[in-house]
Amino acid sequence: MKKDFIFSEITKLKGVGPQLSKYLKKKKIEKIKDIILNLPYSDTDRSKISKINELEIGKIQTIKVIVKKLSFPRIRNLPNKVLCEDETGKIDIVYFNSREGYIKKVYPMNKWIVISGKVSYFNKKYQITNPDYVTNLDNQDYVVKNIPKYNLTKGINEKKYRSISEQVITNIPNIDDWLEEKFIEKNNLLNWNKSLYNLHNLKKAQSNLSKSYRRLVFDELCANFFTLLKNRHRIKKNKLPKYFSRTKSNIIIDNLPFQLTDSQKIVINEINKDLSSNKRMFRIVQGDVGSGKTIVSLLSISNVIESGYQCAFMGPTEILARQHYELAKKIFSKFDIKIDFISGKTEMKDRKEILRNLENGKTDLLIGTHALFQKKINFKKLGFVLIDEQHKFGVRQRSDLAKKGGNNCDVLLMSATPIPRTMMMSLYGDMDISKITDKPANRKKITTLSKPEKKISELWSFIKKQIDNENQIFWVCPLIEESSILNYSSAKKKFDLINKKFPNNVGLIHGSLDKIDKEKVLNKFLNKEISILVSTTVIEVGIDFPNANLIVIENANKFGLSQLHQLRGRVGRGEKPATCILLFKEGLSKNAIKRIKILKNSDDGFYIAEEDLKLRGFGDITGYQQSGMKNFRFADPVIHEDLFKLAENYVQKNHLDINQNKFSFLLKLFDKAEVINFKND
Repeated sequence: MKKDFIFSEITKLKGVGPQLSKYLKKKKIEKIKDIILNLPYSDTDRSKISKINELEIGKIQTIKVIVKKLSFPRIRNLPNKVLCEDETGKIDIVYFNSREGYIKKVYPMNKWIVISGKVSYFNKKYQITNPDYVTNLDNQDYVVKNIPKYNLTKGINEKKYRSISEQVITNIPNIDDWLEEKFIEKNNLLNWNKSLYNLHNLKKAQSNLSKSYRRLVFDELCANFFTLLKNRHRIKKNKLPKYFSRTKSNIIIDNLPFQLTDSQKIVINEINKDLSSNKRMFRIVQGDVGSGKTIVSLLSISNVIESGYQCAFMGPTEILARQHYELAKKIFSKFDIKIDFISGKTEMKDRKEILRNLENGKTDLLIGTHALFQKKINFKKLGFVLIDEQHKFGVRQRSDLAKKGGNNCDVLLMSATPIPRTMMMSLYGDMDISKITDKPANRKKITTLSKPEKKISELWSFIKKQIDNENQIFWVCPLIEESSILNYSSAKKKFDLINKKFPNNVGLIHGSLDKIDKEKVLNKFLNKEISILVSTTVIEVGIDFPNANLIVIENANKFGLSQLHQLRGRVGRGEKPATCILLFKEGLSKNAIKRIKILKNSDDGFYIAEEDLKLRGFGDITGYQQSGMKNFRFADPVIHEDLFKLAENYVQKNHLDINQNKFSFLLKLFDKAEVINFKND
């Protein structure tokens, strides 16, 4: 079949042996389709033939010269040389580690040839060392042109990769397009074959706004949305509805020291509707820092327990999971609900008892870390799985998660990372999405200030006053240790400085600390044994310290808006007003100034995330990449926002045809076919 060529191994290509395929594998090129999707990022201009007296040192240039002399020194380590000339001057072509036979073959005496390579100057003469191309005049059209430039790896040069790429691009079979011609024209796209040819051969097509590039983006988005939709159908299977009267949850609400917000009430109703339906729930609750997601989850848990099922609640770290455990004990104190806690540190004796209670149904709610999902842990009647801050789950993991507890288990994820809509629909299209948009009335406003780093000395008296008032302080630095390359503050150096000013009252945490040491320092801070915690951004998500009222963020201009907002959300969780101080170096860019202004004027995480995306572009937002959110090769939620909407609508209209042959090529092209067709599905 003609499509088989595209999905063949690269070793089927002429000139690709075991060694070259090993190098290509480093660039994740294993099949011919990977060469098709490995687009050039620019091109090398070899199109002008220059005279020798016109050459510019350091530039790649093309010359037409006559071969005058071959020199093969018999002294070791000396290079072979070829003297060439034209009517304007002479040039040496220099080769290291070359074979004499090869040079005699490509440099015939007294013949005109074309050479292209980087020009240098040595001993008052122009020279080209190990030129990229040497050819006779009959073949000069292959060299004298703009040649596509690809990101390559060690062991593959431009000439070699070009021969492989052209072998593929010129032999791509004519594929029957899965998009109708009317749709392609109406939406300013091109057909698939023409797009791929243009992307590898035309410089203007390589712009991410060209018709050819937009076609590839649309295809990638469709493959992604089809996968999410298929996963939704896989997960949303029939189940037994959960019956409850909300007796427990109503008592909890009546006894809360605060009123639920309108959006909390809406989300609780959406969850309850899912729980009592005959389709399995798979929902994500998005809420800004401090919006009250945890109380919503505990109210949902009380309803599931009332319906006769067990619940599992997983936190990303032991300290956060334990905070959930303590809060759950407090919230459920009026009821006969057995709650257990499990983590990697749980003693074997206690673990055995917890597992026994789970299996015989005595435990209603198990809270813990990822240890909850070990194979040895068996529930008698698991009906609800809730996971906090798990935005790193991919489609396959979400599908596996939904299988926990059998067909009657509902799943709820929570995320405190506000995500713009284009990204939400492309990341979580297989899930129902709820948003808590407003914050509880008792949530204190955080005053955000900015200060140049050279005035850091002005902070010490303010910090001393905070400590005297029994408040605690976060001090965040972008690096763990000093860097000779980056002019950023390091956590270790800052810890030494602050510890001298406030001896034995400072802790240090960063990503390189092992888990046990990190937990020790965090517990010290939680128990108020130290007043200042110096850290990198490891404190960004999920830790709740009600006594922390001040956060100082160094090199604030180097962080994204969303990340700064997450860090700021670590304070202001208690009864006292809180302050966030953004330290910056002088000479800020316009965008950095805009970011700091936006943060000082708004505490709406969703607005901030949208502005961050607009200001920096998707590719630059490292926070999203670290969260596993940058899952597109070509699509960008900022530049291609219209295509996200177009692809979403297209897939909704065509989802019943997902298994048709015309879409199988598309899914296979973007490695989605295997994801869609899970084993044992």
